[in-house]
Amino acid sequence: MTLPAKDHIIPQYSFQEMFPAGNGMFELVEAKGQFNKHKAMFLAPHRRDYYQLGLVDEGDGRHWVDSTLYQLDPNCFYFSTPQQVHIKEQAKPFMGVNICFTREFIELENNRLFRNLPIITNPQNGHELKLQAADRDFIRHMIGLMLEEQHQHQSWKNAALQAYLHTLLIYLSRLYEQQFTATEQNTDRQLLRQFTTLIAEHYLQLHEVAAYAQLLHISTGHLTAIVKAQSGKTPIQHIHERLVVEAKRLLFHTEHSVKEIAFELGFEDDAYFNRFFKRFENSTPTEYRRSILEIYR
Repeated sequence: MTLPAKDHIIPQYSFQEMFPAGNGMFELVEAKGQFNKHKAMFLAPHRRDYYQLGLVDEGDGRHWVDSTLYQLDPNCFYFSTPQQVHIKEQAKPFMGVNICFTREFIELENNRLFRNLPIITNPQNGHELKLQAADRDFIRHMIGLMLEEQHQHQSWKNAALQAYLHTLLIYLSRLYEQQFTATEQNTDRQLLRQFTTLIAEHYLQLHEVAAYAQLLHISTGHLTAIVKAQSGKTPIQHIHERLVVEAKRLLFHTEHSVKEIAFELGFEDDAYFNRFFKRFENSTPTEYRRSILEIYR
């Protein structure tokens, strides 16, 4: 069962809605203390269909990503990927730079290496990187080069911007691995990343390991062996954990019924969804919602 369009549980804002005057795929935006024209949207739970990177020079305030609270900090770098749920507690201005780009931008021939970088695939569902002074200096330098290039009208401008962005994404991915995963790079690890990326794209429709093995053009047994060796978890555990993350997002950020959330996540039987959720959280969806709201609201 599919919910009608008017009942979409959490609104998702497109790149085109946020940047109607741009090129439709990439924006480098300086924040100079002004209020964002979309600030009313950001005060309610929402998703974005694009990637966003942010360096804060000045500012404070609290915001949520999924069910995690973050305090804006100039000594941190912020990143978000499509499907994460965002909400700001206050609409406060800040000084800094945002880099935003779409999936289509990543699919361009010159950018395809981006797809498997951990800052893009975000396997740990992170949002924040801690910065040492040297990290911040390097990131600020690279963004400065991008801003300078953007403001000029030189030959091969887009190629230069892509080259600077590529260098920045590699640097951020190294920080990501240091702070989240610290894993070796090999073919099996790349397969794990491809698998988790596919889960992020298809988890609402595909709940079976065999479906992902088919998309990867390998056998279910081979996928199971590689994923278990590389992550310590079976493929079905990864799929189920992704569904639980989304269920918790919806229970926390919406007032929709458990039955509606079950249908949104691809469960035809809300009773089965209740048993599924309880197996992971030791509480029913209703009990989880009650407890999380008591803690945070």
